[in-house]
Amino acid sequence: MLNPHSKLNPKLFNPDVEQVPIRKGFGEGLVKAGEVDANVVALCADLTESTQMHLFKEKFPERFVEIGVAEQNLVTVASGMAAMGKIPFVSSYAMFSPGRNWEQIRTTIAYNDRPVKIVGSHAGVSVGPDGGTHQAIEDMAIMRVMPNMMVISPCDAIEARKATLALAKLAKPAYLRLAREKTPVMTTEETPFEIGKGQTVYIPDTGLAQVGIIATGALVYKAIIAAKELEKEEGIKVAVVNISTIKPIDAELIEAIARETRAIVTVEEHQIAGGLGSAVAEVLVQKYPVPIEFVGVKDKFGQSGTPEELIEYYGMGVKSIKAAVEKALRRK
Repeated sequence: MLNPHSKLNPKLFNPDVEQVPIRKGFGEGLVKAGEVDANVVALCADLTESTQMHLFKEKFPERFVEIGVAEQNLVTVASGMAAMGKIPFVSSYAMFSPGRNWEQIRTTIAYNDRPVKIVGSHAGVSVGPDGGTHQAIEDMAIMRVMPNMMVISPCDAIEARKATLALAKLAKPAYLRLAREKTPVMTTEETPFEIGKGQTVYIPDTGLAQVGIIATGALVYKAIIAAKELEKEEGIKVAVVNISTIKPIDAELIEAIARETRAIVTVEEHQIAGGLGSAVAEVLVQKYPVPIEFVGVKDKFGQSGTPEELIEYYGMGVKSIKAAVEKALRRK
């Protein structure tokens, strides 16, 4: 059942559950952040509507800078503005930022600990027809390895709005990862959110969980559906954790769910290497080693297709999550 402490959307299991692009939550959050603090500024690489930064541009045109198709310049200009006391948010497709300008982010932002927020939209294979060249499935890995850099991966539009507002208040560099497609609205305004903290969003109807699923981003929804089906069809008790902060990761919660279940499955729309699964494994190998199964892209590039086709093809759908849970349970 949905964890009552998480105060999730009661319509989550309805066929007509509301679906909103995660990136829209960022756009709305950025406007609110700009209303709260006049030092919030926005810079974009010619993708204002795609990244939903046009909402800020329309509200605060004097605090918006269109850099153009020049992602390396995008982040270096933002770093200079941050040095002068501004709170810059920069947006582009994740494949271009941080994909194309990683060295400039490293040297001008992270190395100098400048509070620039890098917003990577259209991440994951669910970009769909744009194909493998535009599908950023390595971005969390390259950003979480960077000193001083926080990495945030919201599960829905509401959480993305909360994350944007929270990041605007922190004097630290951060990477905010956003998906393109409409996704189910899982959380509510009352759902707790704190950078660095995960949330147990699904728990068994009775008793302790046998397997823990640790998921991030839009795939948290599929993890919840998989858990519900496993309990109904096979009597397997599963707990689902939403880890929206990849770095700094909630090691305490990860250890707690591992001690309860003694078997873990990680779920992410990203390469298995270097992403959420790797971060969870790094925690557990030191804290409480248990069998782990990884759901994600297995060392392949993306390709063109519909978002749902690609999620299934790369083994990240409900069926694949259920199979990983069953395998983890057998390994206990």
